[in-house]
Amino acid sequence: MKRFRSKGRTRRPRHRRRAPLARSVLRVVVLTLGVLVALLLLLILLLRWVDPPYSMYMLSPASGPIAPSLRHTWQPIHALPLHVPLAVVAAEDQRFPRHRGFDWESIQEAVNARLQGARLRGASTVSQQTAKNVFLWHGRSLTRKLLEAGLTTAVEVLWPKARILEVYLNVAEWGPGIFGIEAAAQYHFGIPARHLSAEQAALLAAVLPNPRVYSPSRPSGNVLQRARWVERQMTQLGPDWLAPLQLGSGPAAGVRTDRP
Repeated sequence: MKRFRSKGRTRRPRHRRRAPLARSVLRVVVLTLGVLVALLLLLILLLRWVDPPYSMYMLSPASGPIAPSLRHTWQPIHALPLHVPLAVVAAEDQRFPRHRGFDWESIQEAVNARLQGARLRGASTVSQQTAKNVFLWHGRSLTRKLLEAGLTTAVEVLWPKARILEVYLNVAEWGPGIFGIEAAAQYHFGIPARHLSAEQAALLAAVLPNPRVYSPSRPSGNVLQRARWVERQMTQLGPDWLAPLQLGSGPAAGVRTDRP
């Protein structure tokens, strides 16, 4: 006698046919992301020794036109007076020599101040600003902040601290279309960056929070007040504060930060 099989036994769920395709697509996506991350890490490692001619922010429409009379000339950090990087650290990120990319103390202080009703203030480190300026666009989206965190971690792992500070000095914006410490010194004071005085370095550092509004060469009362604060911080920190960075001995590395 011929046996008949139940239709329920012969049918196979359709989702089982789709499972291999879904796994294949997922495998391709993961592999693609892995390759992109590996290439990005390779680029970051390469920039440990190769000076980036431009940053992503310089190339973005938000940066505006670069001043036509200025060239983006790279300045090695060891060729600068020690008070130039010290002024930037004193103004922007005093714990820079000792943190690993994120200043958790400043973040906690900013959160506490916000909870008490104060205006939300930034706690971004020099490492974070370097990663943002070199690799990302400016903005406040969650996606950009997550990318910034990942890139900051990679930069801290793959670059020495001195390199991070050097790149920041050379890609930071010091006025509308004014990028890099050499262009800033030439534009605002008419001198090479290696000839900047401690007072001029403090004025430049004082405008970093908003270089498109404030000018170090035509300082407002607020800029002068902040510059004097930066100078006091430089004196309190002292040149030895940057000793862990091993900046080397440039032509003016022994310049004192205190003024007579």
